[in-house]
Parts: sequence; structure tokens; C-alpha cells
Amino acid sequence: MSFDSQTTLIRPVLIEGVGIHTGQVTRLTLRPANVGAGVRFLRTDIKDRDPAIPATAAAVCATRLGTVIGNADGVTVATIEHLMAALSALAVDNILVEIDGPEVPIMDGSCRAFVEALDDAGRRPQGAPRRHIEILSTVRVGDDKHWAELSPASGFEVAFDIDFAAAAIGRQSLEIALDEASFRTELAHCRTFGFLHEVEALRASGLARGGSLDNVLVIDDGAVLNPGGLRCADEFVRHKALDAVGDLYLLGGPVIGRYRGVRAGHALNNALLLALAEQHASWRHTIVQPELARAG
Repeated sequence: MSFDSQTTLIRPVLIEGVGIHTGQVTRLTLRPANVGAGVRFLRTDIKDRDPAIPATAAAVCATRLGTVIGNADGVTVATIEHLMAALSALAVDNILVEIDGPEVPIMDGSCRAFVEALDDAGRRPQGAPRRHIEILSTVRVGDDKHWAELSPASGFEVAFDIDFAAAAIGRQSLEIALDEASFRTELAHCRTFGFLHEVEALRASGLARGGSLDNVLVIDDGAVLNPGGLRCADEFVRHKALDAVGDLYLLGGPVIGRYRGVRAGHALNNALLLALAEQHASWRHTIVQPELARAG
């Protein structure tokens, strides 16, 4: 797809699955949208309040084990990050996401199903220029152990470091220059993960009710309990990078810059976006010329 034009879908496409936290089956219909519309969610099951929620950093209202967006009427949609990552990687700028429940389906725990759905729908350029968010100076949030930052780069780069006590994970690092092709091969198939000893507490607090070995990598210290094991040796850190790609797309456009997360998660990612928005000298909107897109 061209880097210089906004893009939407050719035709609507339907996705159905269970929410990892609610355990509720929901249906998504991804629909084309007009130039400049951005990514917008619409709760079709809500009739008494405003059902529309723009997918923006300012709309994020919760970040525990996933990214949740909401509007002024208290209408929310949870676990949007995997869908947002697919939209980012496939350069879909304008789209209406109709959903008949409170949570985006987890599918197999990765964003592969969303990529396939977008491929089925097809994409078309809309003629209007695409505005990138170019990082001009480093913005960082967090502390010495857990932090996230955006810094200048010539393209979109993602780096991530994780460090877990569980022997099945340990320390893992990843650095990747990201475009559609590398996202498809390096990140899209990597699944979310959780720990067996946390399951009962999470379910008691109303979370993880739809989680299973079909949609979560389950870790019991030194063992991965899923039949078939890992899809790649560093699937854990690759999934964290996937999450970051989805969270970053809440900026409202593609990034020209380098993201790095160290033991970071959704809360730090959102704090980073909000900090960037406040530091106006640290970024600018840039229109990438076609010849530059082809060269880079």
C-alpha cells in the first residue's frame, strides 16, 4: 500500500470470538470510513447512551492487562490493542469498528485473525495525504526499572526488553525495524501470555474468564502448558512488542521514530502517549512523500 495516502477498507468484514476477560462472545464488523475519520468504535448493543468511542490516547480509561477506551457516557471497549496493532501494521487509517459487546475478541491470543480479516476486506487508498507523527526529541516515562520512550529515527522501530522470574521466560530482548512485511512475519502470530498461579485471583476479580489454552500462553514456572509449545523461542517479548504497536496507534497515525520499552506495559505506553502530546516541541505531523516511502 502507498505510504502517502490515507487508507480504508474496500468492503465490511465480520469477526466473532470470545473476550479473554469477560468470557462473552462478541461480533465485530469492520467497516470502511471516510477520509479523516480515524479509528472509531461503535457499541451496537448500547441504545440509551452515546455508543461511539474514538480510538485515541485520551480515551484510554483502564490499562490493567489490556487497553480499555471509553467515552464521557461511560461506554467502554476493552482489549483493543491486538486489533489496533493490525490496523497500524496494515496502514488502515479510517475504519468503523462495530461491536456488540464490551470487549474485542481475543481470537488465538495474537493478532493473526485480525490481519486475515483485513486482508479479506481489502484496502483502498483515499487520495488524502497521510500524516505521520515524527518524533523530534526523546520523550520518556517510568522509573529506573520500568520505562518506555520514543526517540527520533528515520523509520518506525520497536525495541523491547522483558525480565520475568519464571524460567520459561527469563530475559528476552527484541529490536525490529517495522513495516507491514516484518510485522506479518515477526510479530503477528505471537500470543499473549499469563501465569497459572494467577488465574484464580484474576477470575475472582472479574478478569480472565474467557482465557484458555486456546488463546493464552500459560506458564507454570519452567513449563509452557500449551500443546505444541511456543511458536518461536522469544514469543513473549515479541508479543509485548505487538502490544506496543497497538497502543502507539492511539496517537492517531503512524510513527516515524523509535519506541523502546523496558519491562513496560499498557499503562506506561499510555503515559508515554499522553506525555508526548504535552511536549509539543518533541514531535510534528509529517507527510511522507512517495519517493521517500519507496526508498525507506
